Amino acid sequence: MSKASIIGAYNTEFGAFVRKDKATGLMTDTKTYYDLLIEAGRGAIADAGLDARDIDAIYVGSCSPASFANQEHVAPIAAEIHPDLRFKPMTRCECACASSSVALYDGIYAIESGRFRNVLVIGVEKMNLLPTPQMTHVLACCSHWPSEGSRGMSFPMLFAEYAKGYQAHYKIPIAELEKMMWTAGALCYKNGAENPLAHVRNGPQTVDAIMKLNELDARGKCKNMMVAAPLRLHDCSLVTDGAAALVITPTAKVGNKARAVEIAGIGHSVERLAENVRPNMHELMAGKDAVAKAFKEAGIKAGDVDLVEVHDCFTINQILSTEALGLSADGRGGYDYLDGRFTRDDKVAVNLSGGLKSKGHPVGATGASMHALIYKQLIGEAIGVKAKKADVGVAFNVGGSAVTNCVTVMKKL
Repeated sequence: MSKASIIGAYNTEFGAFVRKDKATGLMTDTKTYYDLLIEAGRGAIADAGLDARDIDAIYVGSCSPASFANQEHVAPIAAEIHPDLRFKPMTRCECACASSSVALYDGIYAIESGRFRNVLVIGVEKMNLLPTPQMTHVLACCSHWPSEGSRGMSFPMLFAEYAKGYQAHYKIPIAELEKMMWTAGALCYKNGAENPLAHVRNGPQTVDAIMKLNELDARGKCKNMMVAAPLRLHDCSLVTDGAAALVITPTAKVGNKARAVEIAGIGHSVERLAENVRPNMHELMAGKDAVAKAFKEAGIKAGDVDLVEVHDCFTINQILSTEALGLSADGRGGYDYLDGRFTRDDKVAVNLSGGLKSKGHPVGATGASMHALIYKQLIGEAIGVKAKKADVGVAFNVGGSAVTNCVTVMKKL
């Protein structure tokens, strides 16, 4: 079976591209869904050194554009990237926050089939046009609605169940678990401060700085409020607008090997949608399965990995993902973060981009962004913090409450 390689990538700036009228609450779009999708697509084609006519098919990952931006049937927007893309096959993929990783996998399958040579994959989301309650509702539709969303369960609440399960299973004192999660979050803020595309570049970069935000003011309020115990505001990722794109081609057809990165292995493993039917809430069982599949296909072990981008939608998931990848023993991930591991100077670096915590989390674009930024690291064109060693990189993207798990191993050619 012929492998596919990434030969070009692009990441837009991530942020909240709206202007809010404080008097009326009305939002004005300053960079639209259409703008973001087109910018990313054009950028990736140019980065690959191709013309639009060279693209055979387009896959677009987007979570909920109808609810966020009043637009369904979004894949045909890619025709506006260039007139030569008119009449090309275009398909939208949806798997919550893993939408664009699944779009990438569909592109890979199409290349492996031999039908297409050059495939453009785009991930995009526009989230900030909605007030927080409406945005929260849209995201809740990615949960199991009968048992979770309809009962007021938000995603912070769903991942809080993992935090509570992890704490109980490993008998970790709550104060210690909090420090573990804040250490993971501070690491992402520190890395994100050097990423020119990141949504937040001035976040608290130490545990002490985060703990300072926990202090109550004269009104009994704090800047790091509890959202869903034990998760506080700075344990949660951002509501972000943005897009990212990739161009993939058969490895055997790669021209410039210096700017190509092979997709050496993929693992796509799906958990049961409702949390209340899962046996283990202290580990990412489907995530571990996806890791095993990807590592086996790529012929690697955890010790071969130089850098990873993990899905830190919440700080507890950063710790759980680190364990699922085999970078930490089960129950030891948080302690490893406390010990100062996974920094830019460690054998394996975690979230050099700043992760979802700092770079931002435009849900449909997150998977493509992870892959794009690892690609840039592996070809020596790092955006932001440069990896100490960059031969093997892994993206671990999650959709829903650790339901859709996508693990991709990327290697230098």
